[in-house]
Amino acid sequence: MPASADAPRWFKRALDVPFTDGFVTVDGASIHYVAWGRPGRRGLVFVHGGAAHAHWWTHIAATFANDFRVVAIDLSGHGDSGHRARYDLPQWTDEVAAVIAAADVDGPCVIVGHSMGGMVTIGTAALHPDVVAGVIICDSPVTSPDPEVTSYRSKDAFGRPRTYLTVEDALQRFRTVPEQRNDLDYVIDHVARRSLRAVEGGFQWKFDREIFASFEAGMRSMAKPYLPQVACRFALLRSQYGLVTKDIGAEMYDDLGRNAPVIEIPQAGHHAMLDQPLILLTALRTLLADWDHSDPHRPVREPA
Repeated sequence: MPASADAPRWFKRALDVPFTDGFVTVDGASIHYVAWGRPGRRGLVFVHGGAAHAHWWTHIAATFANDFRVVAIDLSGHGDSGHRARYDLPQWTDEVAAVIAAADVDGPCVIVGHSMGGMVTIGTAALHPDVVAGVIICDSPVTSPDPEVTSYRSKDAFGRPRTYLTVEDALQRFRTVPEQRNDLDYVIDHVARRSLRAVEGGFQWKFDREIFASFEAGMRSMAKPYLPQVACRFALLRSQYGLVTKDIGAEMYDDLGRNAPVIEIPQAGHHAMLDQPLILLTALRTLLADWDHSDPHRPVREPA
């Protein structure tokens, strides 16, 4: 029996919220997205991390369906989107902007990005400012080594493509990068099952391993130049046991003109939606409510 069968009611209700699948073509690749809520509402967009997919966000994103047109994207090379010969950050920002245009949202969106998706979100705010009202970044360290790229180089998690005879065989091998101890079984079961595709002889993970070959120099430093260009509202959520240290958070705060809250998610690992989803959900709701009832401050920039 799937672990999600024993999940709490809030989680089951979230998974029961109706959604639609959409596709848009960007530079020759088919980009998949999932949407909840009535078309024509203001937009709330979720961007996954490296080797992940849109449904990592389902149990969080779907809970906003009564108030927003909610969208979660599969970046190229992930989930049910097409693969490319090479990947780059600006191209992924084009995909996010194209999905926003296709998903029938009202006005600029708030974008929530996790890990690598946070880097893409920062780039989207800088390169496509007209479609972004605010960004919330979840444990995306702009200046530290990339755990996904490091794992790819060492062949620990991403270097050896495997075909599993059954779904259950694959589920036993599902791991996060970096690993964390307190993931909720029912969330992992949901995420892992959505991570598989049927192939000849069994099942494989959906993501393209060539993603990490495209970023062997690291992605976090690539996002850093975009930080000072972000003009919209910005918030950084750092996990207590995640990758954004206090020093990295302070550096990002300075790069943003000392104009962004840096909020710690207690007891959370890097993937807070897997081990502390309700605390993460509370933080998102609090920020969105505050932004609805407050005026943004101006960044404090040091003179050149």
